[in-house]
Amino acid sequence: MDWDSSARAWIEAQGTHGDFSRRRVLDVPMLDRVHAFAPRALLDLGCGEGRFCRLLADKVETLVGLDPSKALLCRARELGGAQFVHGRAEALPFERATFDMVVSYLSLLDIEGIEVALDEVKRVLRPGGRFLFANLTGFATASDIKSGGWRVQPDGARKIIVRRYLEPHAVKAEWKGITVTNWHRPLSFYMTHLLERGMTLTHFDEPAVPEPADLKEQAYNNAPYQLIMEWQAPG
Repeated sequence: MDWDSSARAWIEAQGTHGDFSRRRVLDVPMLDRVHAFAPRALLDLGCGEGRFCRLLADKVETLVGLDPSKALLCRARELGGAQFVHGRAEALPFERATFDMVVSYLSLLDIEGIEVALDEVKRVLRPGGRFLFANLTGFATASDIKSGGWRVQPDGARKIIVRRYLEPHAVKAEWKGITVTNWHRPLSFYMTHLLERGMTLTHFDEPAVPEPADLKEQAYNNAPYQLIMEWQAPG
Protein backbone atom coordinates (compact mmCIF):
# COMPACT_ATOMS: atom_id res chain seq x y z
CA MET A 1 0.00 0.00 0.00
CA ASP A 2 1.20 3.54 -0.68
CA TRP A 3 1.45 4.58 2.99
CA ASP A 4 3.87 1.73 3.69
CA SER A 5 6.07 2.73 0.75
CA SER A 6 5.92 6.38 1.83
CA ALA A 7 6.42 5.71 5.54
CA ARG A 8 10.09 6.69 5.72
CA ALA A 9 9.51 9.98 3.90
CA TRP A 10 6.46 10.70 6.07
CA ILE A 11 8.36 10.10 9.30
CA GLU A 12 11.15 12.40 8.14
CA ALA A 13 8.67 15.09 7.07
CA GLN A 14 6.88 15.02 10.44
CA GLY A 15 10.04 15.09 12.51
CA THR A 16 9.59 15.31 16.27
CA HIS A 17 6.99 18.07 16.41
CA GLY A 18 4.89 17.52 13.30
CA ASP A 19 4.49 19.56 10.13
CA PHE A 20 3.22 23.13 9.83
CA SER A 21 -0.46 22.19 9.71
CA ARG A 22 -0.27 20.18 12.90
CA ARG A 23 2.21 22.26 14.87
CA ARG A 24 0.90 25.75 14.09
CA VAL A 25 -2.78 25.24 13.22
CA LEU A 26 -4.40 22.09 14.57
CA ASP A 27 -2.60 20.74 17.65
CA VAL A 28 -3.84 23.27 20.19
CA PRO A 29 -7.55 23.29 19.21
CA MET A 30 -7.62 19.50 18.81
CA LEU A 31 -6.04 18.98 22.23
CA ASP A 32 -8.43 21.53 23.73
CA ARG A 33 -11.45 19.53 22.51
CA VAL A 34 -10.07 16.29 23.91
CA HIS A 35 -9.31 17.88 27.25
CA ALA A 36 -12.73 19.54 27.42
CA PHE A 37 -14.54 16.22 26.94
CA ALA A 38 -12.03 14.30 29.09
CA PRO A 39 -12.59 10.81 27.65
CA ARG A 40 -11.47 7.78 29.62
CA ALA A 41 -11.08 5.66 26.46
CA LEU A 42 -10.00 7.18 23.13
CA LEU A 43 -9.28 5.73 19.69
CA ASP A 44 -6.95 7.61 17.34
CA LEU A 45 -8.21 6.47 13.94
CA GLY A 46 -5.39 6.55 11.37
CA CYS A 47 -2.74 7.28 13.99
CA GLY A 48 0.19 6.94 11.59
CA GLU A 49 3.49 7.10 13.44
CA GLY A 50 1.63 7.89 16.67
CA ARG A 51 2.49 11.56 17.19
CA PHE A 52 -0.97 12.66 18.40
CA CYS A 53 -1.19 9.64 20.69
CA ARG A 54 2.07 10.70 22.31
CA LEU A 55 0.61 14.15 22.96
CA LEU A 56 -2.30 12.46 24.75
CA ALA A 57 -0.32 9.76 26.53
CA ASP A 58 -0.68 11.20 30.04
CA LYS A 59 -4.20 12.58 29.51
CA VAL A 60 -6.28 9.49 28.63
CA GLU A 61 -6.61 6.31 30.70
CA THR A 62 -7.15 3.94 27.75
CA LEU A 63 -5.50 5.18 24.57
CA VAL A 64 -5.47 3.16 21.34
CA GLY A 65 -4.00 4.10 17.96
CA LEU A 66 -5.09 2.23 14.84
CA ASP A 67 -3.55 2.36 11.38
CA PRO A 68 -3.43 0.15 8.24
CA SER A 69 0.28 0.85 7.66
CA LYS A 70 2.53 -1.67 9.39
CA ALA A 71 5.57 0.49 8.67
CA LEU A 72 4.10 3.52 10.43
CA LEU A 73 2.87 1.38 13.33
CA CYS A 74 6.38 0.01 13.75
CA ARG A 75 7.62 3.56 14.33
CA ALA A 76 4.69 4.31 16.65
CA ARG A 77 5.48 1.28 18.80
CA GLU A 78 9.15 2.24 18.97
CA LEU A 79 8.22 5.63 20.44
CA GLY A 80 5.36 4.36 22.62
CA GLY A 81 2.60 6.35 24.28
CA ALA A 82 -0.39 4.11 23.49
CA GLN A 83 -1.54 0.66 22.49
CA PHE A 84 -1.11 0.45 18.72
CA VAL A 85 -3.29 -1.85 16.63
CA HIS A 86 -3.09 -2.81 12.97
CA GLY A 87 -6.43 -2.46 11.20
CA ARG A 88 -8.64 -0.50 8.86
CA ALA A 89 -11.34 2.04 9.57
CA GLU A 90 -13.81 0.03 7.51
CA ALA A 91 -13.54 -2.97 9.88
CA LEU A 92 -12.55 -1.78 13.35
CA PRO A 93 -11.36 -4.70 15.54
CA PHE A 94 -13.22 -3.50 18.63
CA GLU A 95 -16.46 -4.35 20.39
CA ARG A 96 -19.51 -2.10 20.22
CA ALA A 97 -19.44 0.93 22.57
CA THR A 98 -15.74 0.61 23.43
CA PHE A 99 -14.65 4.26 23.29
CA ASP A 100 -15.80 7.59 24.72
CA MET A 101 -14.10 9.44 21.86
CA VAL A 102 -12.83 8.61 18.40
CA VAL A 103 -10.34 11.07 16.89
CA SER A 104 -9.41 11.32 13.22
CA TYR A 105 -6.52 13.75 12.75
CA LEU A 106 -6.30 14.43 9.00
CA SER A 107 -7.00 10.78 8.22
CA LEU A 108 -10.55 10.75 6.81
CA LEU A 109 -9.23 11.81 3.41
CA ASP A 110 -7.12 8.60 3.33
CA ILE A 111 -10.13 6.28 3.74
CA GLU A 112 -11.67 4.93 0.55
CA GLY A 113 -14.66 3.20 2.15
CA ILE A 114 -15.71 6.23 4.14
CA GLU A 115 -19.40 5.34 4.53
CA VAL A 116 -18.59 1.99 6.11
CA ALA A 117 -15.92 3.69 8.24
CA LEU A 118 -18.48 6.17 9.59
CA ASP A 119 -20.76 3.27 10.49
CA GLU A 120 -17.85 1.68 12.34
CA VAL A 121 -17.06 4.90 14.22
CA LYS A 122 -20.67 5.11 15.40
CA ARG A 123 -20.60 1.43 16.40
CA VAL A 124 -17.52 1.66 18.63
CA LEU A 125 -18.61 4.91 20.31
CA ARG A 126 -20.43 4.72 23.59
CA PRO A 127 -23.83 6.47 23.77
CA GLY A 128 -23.18 10.20 23.87
CA GLY A 129 -19.54 9.70 22.86
CA ARG A 130 -17.76 12.13 20.57
CA PHE A 131 -16.25 11.85 17.10
CA LEU A 132 -13.62 14.56 16.73
CA PHE A 133 -11.86 15.08 13.43
CA ALA A 134 -9.59 17.49 11.64
CA ASN A 135 -9.82 17.47 7.87
CA LEU A 136 -8.71 19.39 4.81
CA THR A 137 -11.49 21.55 3.41
CA GLY A 138 -13.19 20.40 0.22
CA PHE A 139 -11.81 23.27 -1.83
CA ALA A 140 -8.30 22.30 -0.70
CA THR A 141 -8.59 18.69 -1.87
CA ALA A 142 -10.41 19.76 -5.05
CA SER A 143 -7.48 22.02 -5.93
CA ASP A 144 -4.73 19.47 -5.21
CA ILE A 145 -3.13 21.50 -2.44
CA LYS A 146 -0.51 18.88 -1.54
CA SER A 147 0.96 18.66 -5.02
CA GLY A 148 1.46 22.38 -5.51
CA GLY A 149 -1.95 23.38 -6.81
CA TRP A 150 -1.89 26.63 -4.78
CA ARG A 151 0.27 29.69 -5.47
CA VAL A 152 1.00 32.36 -2.87
CA GLN A 153 0.70 35.88 -4.26
CA PRO A 154 3.01 38.78 -3.23
CA ASP A 155 0.41 40.15 -0.80
CA GLY A 156 -0.07 36.77 0.90
CA ALA A 157 -3.26 35.86 -0.94
CA ARG A 158 -3.54 32.42 -2.58
CA LYS A 159 -4.40 31.56 -6.16
CA ILE A 160 -6.05 28.18 -6.72
CA ILE A 161 -7.99 26.29 -9.35
CA VAL A 162 -10.86 24.17 -8.03
CA ARG A 163 -12.21 21.28 -10.10
CA ARG A 164 -14.99 18.71 -9.52
CA TYR A 165 -15.77 20.08 -6.06
CA LEU A 166 -19.17 18.39 -5.72
CA GLU A 167 -17.95 15.01 -7.00
CA PRO A 168 -16.14 12.70 -4.55
CA HIS A 169 -13.04 11.32 -6.26
CA ALA A 170 -9.54 10.00 -5.69
CA VAL A 171 -6.61 12.43 -5.74
CA LYS A 172 -3.00 11.32 -6.11
CA ALA A 173 -1.02 13.51 -3.69
CA GLU A 174 2.76 13.93 -3.91
CA TRP A 175 4.98 16.03 -1.68
CA LYS A 176 8.38 15.67 0.05
CA GLY A 177 8.90 12.18 -1.32
CA ILE A 178 5.47 11.03 -0.16
CA THR A 179 3.04 9.60 -2.72
CA VAL A 180 -0.40 8.57 -1.49
CA THR A 181 -4.02 8.47 -2.63
CA ASN A 182 -6.34 10.95 -0.91
CA TRP A 183 -10.10 11.21 -1.36
CA HIS A 184 -11.76 14.50 -2.13
CA ARG A 185 -15.24 14.95 -0.68
CA PRO A 186 -17.23 18.20 -0.36
CA LEU A 187 -18.24 19.47 3.06
CA SER A 188 -21.85 18.48 2.33
CA PHE A 189 -20.77 14.84 2.06
CA TYR A 190 -19.59 14.68 5.67
CA MET A 191 -22.48 16.77 6.98
CA THR A 192 -25.10 14.64 5.24
CA HIS A 193 -23.64 11.26 6.16
CA LEU A 194 -23.09 12.10 9.81
CA LEU A 195 -26.58 13.57 10.17
CA GLU A 196 -28.04 10.46 8.53
CA ARG A 197 -26.34 8.39 11.24
CA GLY A 198 -28.09 10.34 13.99
CA MET A 199 -24.98 12.27 15.02
CA THR A 200 -25.27 15.79 16.45
CA LEU A 201 -22.74 18.52 15.64
CA THR A 202 -21.29 19.91 18.88
CA HIS A 203 -18.32 21.92 17.61
CA PHE A 204 -17.05 23.45 14.37
CA ASP A 205 -13.92 25.52 13.81
CA GLU A 206 -11.65 26.76 11.05
CA PRO A 207 -8.59 27.50 13.20
CA ALA A 208 -6.09 30.17 12.25
CA VAL A 209 -2.38 30.48 12.90
CA PRO A 210 -2.12 32.54 16.10
CA GLU A 211 0.05 35.65 15.68
CA PRO A 212 1.48 34.78 12.23
CA ALA A 213 5.23 35.31 12.17
CA ASP A 214 5.97 35.29 8.43
CA LEU A 215 4.43 35.36 4.95
CA LYS A 216 3.69 31.64 4.98
CA GLU A 217 1.66 31.90 8.16
CA GLN A 218 -0.06 35.09 6.97
CA ALA A 219 -0.92 33.35 3.70
CA TYR A 220 -2.53 30.49 5.60
CA ASN A 221 -4.78 32.88 7.51
CA ASN A 222 -5.79 34.57 4.26
CA ALA A 223 -7.06 31.22 2.93
CA PRO A 224 -7.28 28.61 5.71
CA TYR A 225 -7.68 25.09 4.37
CA GLN A 226 -8.31 22.98 7.47
CA LEU A 227 -11.33 22.50 9.69
CA ILE A 228 -12.30 20.77 12.91
CA MET A 229 -15.64 19.15 13.66
CA GLU A 230 -16.91 17.29 16.70
CA TRP A 231 -20.03 15.13 16.58
CA GLN A 232 -21.94 13.47 19.41
CA ALA A 233 -23.17 9.90 19.07
CA PRO A 234 -26.86 9.17 19.76
CA GLY A 235 -27.84 8.52 23.35
